[in-house]
Amino acid sequence: MEQKDLFRELGQIRSLMEKSSKFVSISGLSGVLMGCYALLGTLLEYYILHQPESTALLLGENLNKPLLSLMIALIVLLSSLVTGWLMARKKARRNKQSIWNITSKSLLFAVSIPLLTGGMISLLFFVQGYYQLIAAMLLIFYGLALTAGSIYTFAEAKGLGILEICLGLIGICFPENGLLLWGLGFGVLHIIYGFIVYKKYES
Repeated sequence: MEQKDLFRELGQIRSLMEKSSKFVSISGLSGVLMGCYALLGTLLEYYILHQPESTALLLGENLNKPLLSLMIALIVLLSSLVTGWLMARKKARRNKQSIWNITSKSLLFAVSIPLLTGGMISLLFFVQGYYQLIAAMLLIFYGLALTAGSIYTFAEAKGLGILEICLGLIGICFPENGLLLWGLGFGVLHIIYGFIVYKKYES
């Protein structure tokens, strides 16, 4: 066996091992769409905060702005989850793989602890009225979830997680810029990450 053939076979074996140990059904395009959803939510929130008169005309004088902000965030979250699930399932079927296997279960467990913790802390902040710190908390714990789950999926997720954590820490120092950082982290960075994953692994 020639050395070139040996290297090719070793590369194929390595590729098979990575596919069996990593959840690669995540679609890069879903990351782009999630980022777009987040940017749209950011723009809506910015409009609510900086155009109070227009918002009151559209939605009424007795508008509960914090509750509306929570609803926008939940809609963005739900839209992102549904999009991610549908596109991952489509990619898995195209590659003749199962979306629900031991690797995806490990990934779900790894990300669920920081996500649930961050969600509970953010909800407590919302109830207590500490609205300016919620964006920073979400960024930090989302970043922790990405770094924890990166061993089960694309390596780029770890870099994205670190950047999200950094933005969250900046948000704690400058809470008045929470909305801007939220849009940057969940919007712009997600679009860039999704595009990189798509170009590197799918195109």
